[in-house]
Amino acid sequence: MARDLKFWRGWFGGSALAERTGDQHAPPGAALVDGTASVGPDGAMQIAAVWACIDRRAMTIAALPLFTYTTDADGQKTLARGSRLYQLLHDSPNARMTPLEFWRAMLMNYDLRGNAYARIDRDERTGEAIALWPMPADQVRVSVLDDGSMVYEYRVGSDVAVLAESNVLHLKNLGNGTTGLAKLEFMRASTDEAAKAQTSASKTFGNGGKPTGVLMIDKALTDPQREKVRESFRGLTDGSTSRLMVLEHAMTYQQLSLTPEQQQILETRKYGIEEFCRWFDVPPVLIYHSNVTVWGSGITEIVSGWYRTSIGPLCVMAEQAIRKRVLTPRQRATMSVEFSTDALLRASLKDRIEIYGKGIAAGVYKPNDCRQLENLSPEEGGDRLLIQSALIPLAMAGQKTAPGGGTDASTQAPRAD
Repeated sequence: MARDLKFWRGWFGGSALAERTGDQHAPPGAALVDGTASVGPDGAMQIAAVWACIDRRAMTIAALPLFTYTTDADGQKTLARGSRLYQLLHDSPNARMTPLEFWRAMLMNYDLRGNAYARIDRDERTGEAIALWPMPADQVRVSVLDDGSMVYEYRVGSDVAVLAESNVLHLKNLGNGTTGLAKLEFMRASTDEAAKAQTSASKTFGNGGKPTGVLMIDKALTDPQREKVRESFRGLTDGSTSRLMVLEHAMTYQQLSLTPEQQQILETRKYGIEEFCRWFDVPPVLIYHSNVTVWGSGITEIVSGWYRTSIGPLCVMAEQAIRKRVLTPRQRATMSVEFSTDALLRASLKDRIEIYGKGIAAGVYKPNDCRQLENLSPEEGGDRLLIQSALIPLAMAGQKTAPGGGTDASTQAPRAD
C-alpha cells in the first residue's frame, strides 16, 4: 500500500486531489512545516477547542429531525409517517442507536477524518434500507476499481467485509468528489503547535511556574558539596512555591528559561482556539472563547449566519448523500428526505406571533398551520386560508361594501359633472 501511494504521488505531483484508481486515502503530499508530529484522533480530541468544535457541530445537526416526504404528480409533499424509510431515518437507524447518536458518530468521523461511512442493511425482497450502521473511518479502506466503480473494505479485527458503493452511505468532506481529504493530516501543524503549547504550559505550571536557572558560587566545590547545594536549593526551580530560600556565601541565582509571559504561552493557546474554529467553521463564541464575554444581538446575528452558511449546507450534503445511496430508484421517484432546520432559526415568541399574524393576513399560512408549529391542537375553521381585505382601490375610497360584495349605490359620492 505504501509503495502504491508513493507511486501515485510521484505521478501526480503529490496532490491529494489527484484522480486515481486503487486506494483513495488522501493525506497531503508534503508537510507545510517540517518536523510536525501527527497527534491522531485520540490526541486531537484531548485538545479542548477541537472537542468543543466537533461536538458543537455534531450535536447541532444530530438534534435536527430528519423527515421523509412523499411527492405527488403536482409536486405537493406529504409526511410519509407510515413508510419504512421514515421509521429508519426519523426514529431508529439501527437496533443499537437513536438518530441523535447515529448522526453524532457520523459527523465526528466526518470532521476528524474527512469521511463518514455507514453500512446499509437492505430487505432482500424489496431492496429497501432497513438499518444503518456507522463504520469508523479508520477501519474503512476505499478503492476505485479499473471500471470506475467503488468498493469499501471494512475491517473488524481479522474479519474483512467488502461492500459495494450502493450499500454504503458515504459523507465526503472537501476533496476531489470521490473521497474527502484526510482532515487531521492537513491540520497537523495546528494540532502539533497546540499540543506543544499545552505540554509546555502543563510542565511550567506543574513546576509552580518556576523557570530553570543557574546557582552561581564564587568558589570551587567538591562533588559531595555540589550535590548538597543542589539538593538544598532544588526548590528554586521546582517543587513548592511556599518555601523561603536564603542564599549564602555570595551565591546568586540566574534565570535561564523564559517565563510563561515571555513565551506567550497563554496568547498562543488563545490563538490556537481561533485557529481550530477556522478549521471547523464554528464561531468562537459558541465554544465559549474568552474574546467574547457578553451575549447580545451581535452574537445572535453571528449564530444565525453560522446556521445559514455552515449548518445548512452540511444538512444539504447529508440529504443528497442519503438520496443517492440509501433510497432505491423507486423511492427516489416519489420520496425525498429533509432535515427540519426550523428549530435553529426559531425566533422569540413575540417575533413568531408577529410573523404568524402577517403570514395569515397575507394568505400564506392557515391558522392551524401556525398552531401546529407551536404544538397546539387544531381549531375548527382553522384550515381555511384568510386574507386581509382592508386594501381597496383608491377610486372606491368612501364607498361602503354591500353584503354581497358589491358597492352600495346609496353611499356613493356624488359625481362632479
